[in-house]
Parts: sequence; structure tokens; C-alpha cells
Amino acid sequence: MHYKIYIILLISLISSGFLGSYNLVAQEKKHEATWIWYPGDYEIWLSNKMQARRTEREAVLPPLWQYYSPYPLVTFQKELELPEADEVSVYTEGSFMLLIDDVLVQGQPQRFTLAAGKHKIVFRVFNQETVPSIFVNGTYLKSDNTWMATHEDKLWIDENGMPHQSGTPWIPVGIWNFNAPPNKPSEFKLPTEPWYAKKSESVGTGHLFDFGKETFGYIRFHGLQGKGKVALYYGESKEEAIDSLKCETLDYLKLDGRQTSEYTVEGSKAFRYVQVQSDATVRYDSISMLYEYLPVDYRGEFKSSDTLLNKIWEVSAYTLHLNTREFFLDGIKRDRWVWSGDAHQSYLMNYYLFFDSPTVRRTLLALRGKEPVTAHINTIMDYSLYWFVGIYDYYLYTGDEDFIKNFYPRMQSLMDFCLERRNENGMLSPLPGDWVFIDWADGLGKTGEVSFEQLLFARSLEAIALCAGIAGDQAGEKEYTALAEELRTKLFDVFWSDEKKALMHQRVAGKVLDNVTRYANMFGIFFDYFTEAQKKGVKEEVLLNDDIQQITTPYMRFYELEALCAMGEHKLVLDEVRSYWGDMLKLGATSFWEKYDPSEQGSEHLAMYGRPYGKSLCHAWGASPIYLFGKYYLGVKPTAPGYNKYVIEPHLGGLKWIEGKVPTPKGEISVSCTEREIRVSSVEGRGNLIFRSRVTPSTNRGKIKYLDKYKYQIDIDPGYDYQIKYKAFK
Repeated sequence: MHYKIYIILLISLISSGFLGSYNLVAQEKKHEATWIWYPGDYEIWLSNKMQARRTEREAVLPPLWQYYSPYPLVTFQKELELPEADEVSVYTEGSFMLLIDDVLVQGQPQRFTLAAGKHKIVFRVFNQETVPSIFVNGTYLKSDNTWMATHEDKLWIDENGMPHQSGTPWIPVGIWNFNAPPNKPSEFKLPTEPWYAKKSESVGTGHLFDFGKETFGYIRFHGLQGKGKVALYYGESKEEAIDSLKCETLDYLKLDGRQTSEYTVEGSKAFRYVQVQSDATVRYDSISMLYEYLPVDYRGEFKSSDTLLNKIWEVSAYTLHLNTREFFLDGIKRDRWVWSGDAHQSYLMNYYLFFDSPTVRRTLLALRGKEPVTAHINTIMDYSLYWFVGIYDYYLYTGDEDFIKNFYPRMQSLMDFCLERRNENGMLSPLPGDWVFIDWADGLGKTGEVSFEQLLFARSLEAIALCAGIAGDQAGEKEYTALAEELRTKLFDVFWSDEKKALMHQRVAGKVLDNVTRYANMFGIFFDYFTEAQKKGVKEEVLLNDDIQQITTPYMRFYELEALCAMGEHKLVLDEVRSYWGDMLKLGATSFWEKYDPSEQGSEHLAMYGRPYGKSLCHAWGASPIYLFGKYYLGVKPTAPGYNKYVIEPHLGGLKWIEGKVPTPKGEISVSCTEREIRVSSVEGRGNLIFRSRVTPSTNRGKIKYLDKYKYQIDIDPGYDYQIKYKAFK
């Protein structure tokens, strides 16, 4: 190759991200070795494995949508300069080829030596069963997030000597927390710890064990002896565990007498109660369980003068944690799948409790899958759109530009799919194979053009326009922005009714139906799509109007209460939380449910989908008070990516006092508020404390700015404690 062509090729590759970036020796030594793979592939493989574990009465129920597979052959590459010789150890998941400085190394060496100087290291790894991955560890050469990967490396030179790529580009590798050679990605398991039943009792021919609250894990027998059959009937409720004919999950064991006395049942289950029935030839001393969980820190906090609200926050946190596993699940008994709409709410709650960015990324990647796009995410139109909104929120809360840049092509292809499914009016309406979900609600129109779908679509276009700008796609940014503006105009031209003071729900065959629902209207408020006059009209004519169809799922109650908070109805929302979530606690809930209808009685609360125990009693979308309390009562929200700028606007909502912490990428923002004093502190970014006071306020530091009638602001710098004296409105 001519020198000039080589230089052109090298520049082209580096500018396109095809080659690993050059690193200084000092930077090399900072990184610890970890297992690496093609980005997104491990997340897809792990989600496939996890979601296929759902069972109902020993029948396996895999997801309803397409499964994707990891690339079986992946090439990893790294360039570096060594100040001295380096002894390097190699571990792989799969067979491999190694090239050092474009020279093939014979065999599959487990160790090799690099001389001082510049080097290019290339691994090509094949693994058909799991995910091709490598762990490389030397003093300087280490597998970490500075390596690059591709699954199809095809470069060629045209007749003019210009380089071209006909395969796929090199992109930064994927990592998680597999930081030791024995800690192989393919062998990942969530940790467990022993839990013991709180009480037990005889029921018929069996024995019922109560673990005190909703939980998830593996049943263990102690002192197990004998040969024969054992049946385990699980229940989120006592009624379910006792009902051996209709309970949702169970295990049948056939013991041959050679099992260990300490015996753990395969397959984790969700339950509070378990009924054990066994042949007379089988004996055991006791049972316990191995509680299975994802290790996360509870960084967010909330307490108030209302003990019921405190309990609701605690149970919400536990509910979210139970459903935060390898990915954000919908429910731990049913479905145990990754649904985009459910996950979107989990992302938001997570930002106010764990701020666990890796689980958000894993879930987004697992949901997106791979090319080509042949159906909506989870086959649901609104769930593809929630995926884009989730990306929008992820960037706002974390400021993670690298994630956006690396996976922007997958955003483009999904958006291309959505754009191709528009009708002649430029709107989304369901085509064959599309499921419009919105909510579990009787008589909810889902045909034709639904305003709620168009509103989510507009936000999705805004989201990808933002991502296009971050990824350097200026043409895409311009195109998506124009499409978003065009759709928002159509949305209001078609669906807004001055008479109803609301967005109408649906247009079918060119005719807008005389039907107003809450969905598009409440989203329009916190998306800030309405004028102030329109917001006021929607609040009075929709949100506070009992004649509009009521919402009975925590899923959409999440958004309804957010809209009310955004409109200043903090006291009303707390009353609703006390009633809705408090009533679940009164009925014995130890985690929050998929759906609660106060008109139901007794065992009706357990039924759903035509099954007596079909309802999930631990559903992630039931944990929304975490988000509401953090964002609208402690009042903390980012206004620039990654909390570089943020607002603190606390609201008591009729409480005597509130206090808590909101996690950010680098630390926590602390807020304490009484009727006479506000205290705040932060570790990063520049914030604005905004509050209302009946008297002229004072502060121990900073300058108070007058904004409007009774409304004030103080600029908050990191590293300082602010104490404001004021008088709250009641």
C-alpha cells in the first residue's frame, strides 16, 4: 500500500471511530481489566435467558416478541504504546485468533509478552453458545472500555485510492462488572442470602410457610430425607398458595432418595407463602429460602411528618428493588419480562432511589435488540415510543453522551421503522401486528389515530433530534426537529377542542370522535405542550372532572398524579396517594400491585385476566411515589444534562415537614423543609432553590432574588449548606 493511501486510511478510520483511540501510558495504568464483548450483545443474551425463565404451573412461557442473538464472531482491537515489556494473560469465552502488529500468533496462547513500543492487538473470538468475550490482563495492556469491537470488518480501496467500509464500524466495547477471570459473563447469577419463614401452619394435607412479605428466590429444604414426591404451591397471597389447583406457580419434585439433605429447589419464584405437600415417605426438618437480589445502594431518601406516607415510600422502594434485577422487570411473578412501558417508569423511579445507570442501559439495549427492525418493541406501538422517551430522560439525568453516540444508529433504525408506518396524514395508526396498549381500561378506543400515540410520537422525534445533535448528525437533527414540529402542529389542529378544553381521544375514518380521556391530556401537561390557558382548562375539565373515565392502574395513576403535581395540586395528590396506596397497605400489601380497584372486595383483588390469581401483587409501576416524592415534594429535578444545572422547589403539600436526599451522578442533593425553614446542600452542579414565602425570607449565605409575588430564588453552589428562614403558605 502506498504511504499516502495508508495515511488517508488511518485518518479515515480514526475519525470514524473504527480504530481504538491512542492512549497515554498513564491512562493505561488507571484502568482495571474487565471482561469485554460486542456492545449490546451480552444484554440481549442475558435478557433472552432471563425472560425464558417464566413459568406457570411448570409450563414455560417465553416472551411474545422476537428474540435476537449475539454475533457469534467478534473482533476486538486495541492500540497502545508500552514504556517497557509487558507480560499479558488471556482469558476468553470462545475460541480465538490473536494478531499482534498484524502478525498471526500460533495457537491460542494463554500468555504472551509484548516488547516496549507501539503495538496493535487484535482478537477474533468465536462463540456460538454464549457471547464472544475476552479478559486481557497485563501491567499496561488490559481489556477495558477503551477497546473497540466490530462484528464485520470489511475494508477496501477504490480505484482512486480512497478507503471504504462495507461492513460495520468499530465501536467501543460493552462492559459491566465482571472484573476477574473466574467471573465469566456467561456464568452470571444474582447473589442470594438466607431468609427464614416468619410462621408456619398445617393446611389440609400440607404445611403453609409465611415469609412475612413478598419476596423472590429459591426454596431450601433442611434435613431432607426419603424417596417420593413433593409439591410446592407458591402464592403472593395466602389464598393462592392454599389453592393447589389454581395457583399460578408451582414445583413438582421427584426425589430418588439420593438428594442432599440440604436441598435447594431449582428455579427462583416470587412468593410470600408456599404450601408444601409431600409423600409420607419424604421427611424434612424445616424449610427456608435463598432471597435473590441485585445489589444496589438506596441513595434516595424520604421522610415526612406523615407516617403513612413514610410507609408508602418504604414499600415503594422495596417494590422497585424486587423488580430491579438483571433488568427492570414488570412484575416478579407475572410476567417476569422486560416491557418498555413498565421499564420507562422504573427508569424514572430509579433516578430518585438508586440512580443505577447500568441497569437503565442494560434494559434499553435489551429492549432495542438488533437489526433489522421488524416489529414495535414488545409488539406495542406506544412501547417503541416510550423507548425513545426513556433515552431522552436518561441523557437528562445522567449526561451520558457516550451512550448516545455509540447507539445512535440503533435509534435511527427504530425511528425509520416508526416513520415508515405513518399513514397518509403523517400520523401513527395501528397496522397488522401492532398492539396499541395505552392502559388496562374498559372500552378504551384504540383504533384509527389516537391522540395519545401522536403525542408520544412527537416526543420521540424530539428525543432523536437531540440524540442526532449529540452524535454529530446535523442533517438528522434538522430533519427530526422539523418532523416533531410538524406533528405537534397536526396534533393540536386535529385533536384540540376549544369547547371541551382538552385533546380529544381519537379520530377514525377522518372523524374526530366525541370522547375525552385523561391520557394525552395529562402527558401534554408535563411534556409542556400546552399554553398556560390550555393547562388550566385541562386541569379543570379533565384531571379534576369525575365524569372523565377514571384510571384504576398504578401505571397510569403515575402520570395522572405527576400532571396534577405539575399543576400545583400537591395537597390533592398526597390525599390521593394516602387513599390509593394506603388502601393497598390496609389490605395487607407488602409490595404494590399491578392494579387496585377500590370497588373490588376480598379475593376479587387477586384476580385479573380471567384468572383467580392472575394479578401481580408486586409490580414495578406500583412504586411511583418514589418519583413523585423526589421530584415534586423534595422538588429536585435536573435542568441540564447530568445535573450540571438543577432546580430545587420543595412543596409541603399540607405536611408539617419533609426531608430526604435525591441522588445525582456524583453525589446527593439534600433537602429539608418545614413551615419555617428550608435547608439544602449539594455536591455538584449549579442549582436554583425556588420557594414561596408569606414573609420576606432570609438566608445564611447567597443572595435571595425576588421573582414574583411571594416567589423567591437562591443560587445554590456545591459544597455549602444553605439555611433559609421563611413562612410557608398552607
